[in-house]
Amino acid sequence: MNNFLFVSAENDAIPDCKAGGMGDVVRDVPREIANRGDRAHVVVPSYGRLHQNGIFKAPLEFILRGTTYEAEIYEVLPKKIIKNITHYVIHHPEIKEGGIAHIYHDDPTEPFFNDFVKFMIFSTAVAEAIKIGAFGTLDIVHMHDWHSSAVLFLKAYHPAYRDLKKIRYVYSIHNLAIQGIRPFYNNYASVNHWFPEIQLDHKTLMDPRYPDCINLMAVGIRLADAVHTVSPSYKEDVMLPSRPPEFIGGEGLEKDLQKANNEGRLFGILNASNYNNIRTAEKGNLYRNTVKALFRWLQDESKKYKADFLAHTGEKIMQYVGNRPKFIVSSVARLTEQKFYFLKRSPEAFEEILKRLDQVEGIFMLLGTGNPDYEDLFRKMSYKHKNFIFTNGQSEDLIDSMYLETDLYFMPSLFEPCGISQMLAMRNGNPCLVHHTGGLKDTVTHMKTGFAFQGKTYDQQIRNMVKVFDEALNVWENDKPTWKRIKANAKKMRFTWEDSVDAYYKDLYLL
Repeated sequence: MNNFLFVSAENDAIPDCKAGGMGDVVRDVPREIANRGDRAHVVVPSYGRLHQNGIFKAPLEFILRGTTYEAEIYEVLPKKIIKNITHYVIHHPEIKEGGIAHIYHDDPTEPFFNDFVKFMIFSTAVAEAIKIGAFGTLDIVHMHDWHSSAVLFLKAYHPAYRDLKKIRYVYSIHNLAIQGIRPFYNNYASVNHWFPEIQLDHKTLMDPRYPDCINLMAVGIRLADAVHTVSPSYKEDVMLPSRPPEFIGGEGLEKDLQKANNEGRLFGILNASNYNNIRTAEKGNLYRNTVKALFRWLQDESKKYKADFLAHTGEKIMQYVGNRPKFIVSSVARLTEQKFYFLKRSPEAFEEILKRLDQVEGIFMLLGTGNPDYEDLFRKMSYKHKNFIFTNGQSEDLIDSMYLETDLYFMPSLFEPCGISQMLAMRNGNPCLVHHTGGLKDTVTHMKTGFAFQGKTYDQQIRNMVKVFDEALNVWENDKPTWKRIKANAKKMRFTWEDSVDAYYKDLYLL
């Protein structure tokens, strides 16, 4: 039996510990590993809350900032108990929750300040837990994004953690654009402040653009035994330099990724989706679930400032309760530049889409929270356009209904490491319209399983987005056999964790 440890900022196997797709991966991969008879441990920060109903397992004592830190490791109950998987959280008063999904901080004036502090404490506590055998004798440590890569830094440079070198380390890149860049010196959230005893190897640790800073994403790429991108096409993208906004590639780390590839350490393996034992929604509840979510949020203190808009959304949706629109486009995502840059930069293109939709008595439903500028844009668009319904919140029941009951799923990502939303939509026979980038290239084929737009320049991309939307509606209006075939093809597609974890065992884990 092989023994695995997953180290991550998110884990959707436990309640209230997910902000994005990384939480899904860290939930699902251990389940597939357990299915094969191997053992998996998953550890995340407690964010000051997740340990509260946990079972205390061990104290963790380690040195940071030249002083003794004391943290605690707890075992926590998952949403679903599965043999051979154990879930843990690490608690320390300085590992605090942020405003993004009660996990990450947004530090506009000094990026990554708060997150650097909490993930340094977390990673050191994880290294200490490995050292004292809290997870047994480990064969593989699998780390996710920059939040956990400091484990590699400690393994390589900290005298207290030399024994960690016996284990194989795998590093997964979920979003290369977020890199955890902080100064080496002269800051509370700097490497030297937390590890004054370590002589810093600047060349190996530094950001290629800011030589006075560490880049924790780069540390993961440079020091792991195997590096993994979450789709084959994203692997090809990130080895090329970015040309924003036309193309988002290696984001300054393309040479590191090319080197990892030349050394046989870089692998692109597609994330997957679940097709068994999934939450199922009942047809006919789309508007009811929208109204239920709106009433719940209207009672939420933190959303009082949105009350007028929530009431406006409720009023809009009520007209469709007994009078379903003829065509529904949906989109579910965090409101970020990655997901909706095209719509924010070119709102006139989005308005063209809404006008075209109006011609077929159709509506566009968008659900999400995120960047305040994007929230503001979509609230204004909702007041302006009667067929645009913006649900500015998060509701699992409503999301399930949207995937089930809408006609076309819209995913115009500027870049997409893999994407899970398109898989969930396709699972329900819901064709997707996507930007032909990253993992969307690997999952959606134009006019076969959905619709895709691309272009060499931004102007071409935005023109083609509107053009392909029109093309999709034309197929639905005028060529029902082709539309039914695309729907059926989408529903038949299977992106399974069994296949993906086969590749993990072969390429990443060498088992």
